[in-house]
Amino acid sequence: MSKAHWITKAPIAHRGYHDMNRNIWENTSSAFARAIESGFSIECDLQLSSDEVAIVFHDYETNRLCGMDGAVRELSADALTQLHVGKTVDRILTFRQMLQQVNGNVGLIVELKPPKKEDVFVFARSVLSDLEYYEGKVALMSFDAKLVEELLSRNSKWSVGLVAAEFNEAETAKNHEALQLPLDFVSFCVEHLPSTFVSNARAKGLPVITWTVRDDEGIKKTSDFADQITFEGFDPLTLSA
Repeated sequence: MSKAHWITKAPIAHRGYHDMNRNIWENTSSAFARAIESGFSIECDLQLSSDEVAIVFHDYETNRLCGMDGAVRELSADALTQLHVGKTVDRILTFRQMLQQVNGNVGLIVELKPPKKEDVFVFARSVLSDLEYYEGKVALMSFDAKLVEELLSRNSKWSVGLVAAEFNEAETAKNHEALQLPLDFVSFCVEHLPSTFVSNARAKGLPVITWTVRDDEGIKKTSDFADQITFEGFDPLTLSA
């Protein structure tokens, strides 16, 4: 059995249990608190600051979420954590701050988003350092196969998976090639199901979660072809396929 089998046990709140950035914004302490209260696992995104600190943030730029121009990789952790998200009281979190908040109460599925190829080594090192003494359940993943390989090469206790989609033939080929790695799970675009790649991954015993499920159709596709949803915009306990 894959050591990532736990990721299928509860619905996964995409960027935390936010409300589509109306009052509770994505990847914030408020969104994570709401997920914990509801018992949902949390999916979140990590970027890298100029001083090589893992930052909980989806975009490479700060303008959409913080209303100011700036590249996350060019700003220090201290500068980033002073920025408010969506004019709310929530500020950008470091990964360590998020880990302190979650404290093992729910599982974490963490996507690493390296801005440059040369960031792969330092990004993996930073994230694994933050996790050194963490006691909860964590699964690490990335679209970047080189970063996935780097995480796997460090023989950490954390599950490592591939984020995948099939927008073109090149991506499909890359996905099949990545199945040669000792992956623990796959996170796959629900709009691209069914998929031979996903079928092959499941045949190898790998749990497959889907992103991003926003309606009943996505729930049904996941039920038919994968193992658990990564959702946003609704309460999955009240909407069923």
